[in-house]
Amino acid sequence: MELPEVEVVRRDLEKDVVGRRIRDVDVRPQRNAMRVIRRHARRKEFSDRLSGRKITRVDRKGKYVLMFLDDGDVLVVHFGMSGQLIRGTKRQAMAPHTHIVIEFVQGGDLRFIDPRTFGEMFVTAGDELGKVKELDHIAIDPLEDTFTWQQFSAELARRASKLKPLLMDQKFISGLGNIYSDEVLFAAGLRWDRMSDSLSSQEVRRLYRAMREVVQEAIRYRGTTLDDEAYLDLYGKPGEFQAELKVYGRKGLPCRRCRTPIEIVKVSGRTSYYCPQCQS
Repeated sequence: MELPEVEVVRRDLEKDVVGRRIRDVDVRPQRNAMRVIRRHARRKEFSDRLSGRKITRVDRKGKYVLMFLDDGDVLVVHFGMSGQLIRGTKRQAMAPHTHIVIEFVQGGDLRFIDPRTFGEMFVTAGDELGKVKELDHIAIDPLEDTFTWQQFSAELARRASKLKPLLMDQKFISGLGNIYSDEVLFAAGLRWDRMSDSLSSQEVRRLYRAMREVVQEAIRYRGTTLDDEAYLDLYGKPGEFQAELKVYGRKGLPCRRCRTPIEIVKVSGRTSYYCPQCQS
C-alpha cells in the first residue's frame, strides 16, 4: 500500500468507525496472528487494551493509521505489503488470512487480513507515540499544507541523489512507492536518474506540483488496485486509479502524451516505467 491507499482507508474509517465502541477483539488462533500483534506478548494483552473502548478519531502519519481511543491509548495499524482492513458482519464468512477481528457494540466488525503478515497492529499510550521509532522520523507528507515548494527545493538540493530512489525513500517522503514515483516523475517531465541537486527552480516547482496532484488524483479515484488485489478499500472494493496510470505497467504501449513507446529500467531492483521522449 502506498500513501493514497492508506489515506483512502483513513477517510473511510473516519466516516465509519469514529464514535463506535469496541465490544470484543478476537486474535485468531492461527500462528501468524501473533506476528501481526508482535509488539504484544500475548493475545489477551492486545485485546484487553481495546475491549470496551470507543474510537474517538482517526489520523495518519506516513503510511501508519492511528485510531485514538477514549482512554488515551492509540491503536496503530501498518498495512505492510498485503494488509487490509475490511468492514464485515457476522453473516459474512471470514476471508483466508483474517488475523484480527474487532467487533463493535453497535454491530458489525473490522477485520485485519494479511496474507504475508508484514503488516502489524499494536496499542500504545497516546503520550508514548513519540517513542515509536517508526513514527519518529518526520518525512515530507505530500498532503500536508505545511509542505512548501521552497522547503522541498532545499531538501532536494541537500540530498544530491537520483530522483527515483529519493522519491521512494520513506525518510524523505511518506508513502510514494514504485507506482506513484513513476507517475510523479512522468507528470513532472523528469527522468528517474536526474540528480536532485541539478533541478532548476522551474523543475522543482513542476515536481512539487506533480507530487501533490498525482497523490490527490489517486485518492479521488480511491487508490490503485493491481491484478494481485493486495489493496481493497474498507468495503472490500478495488480502487480505480489503475485505469488512469500514465506510465506504470505500460511497457511498450504508446505514451498517452506523445505516443512514444513506454520503456522500463531497473532502479534499486524495482522495475521503473518512463517515457524517453517526455521525460528529460
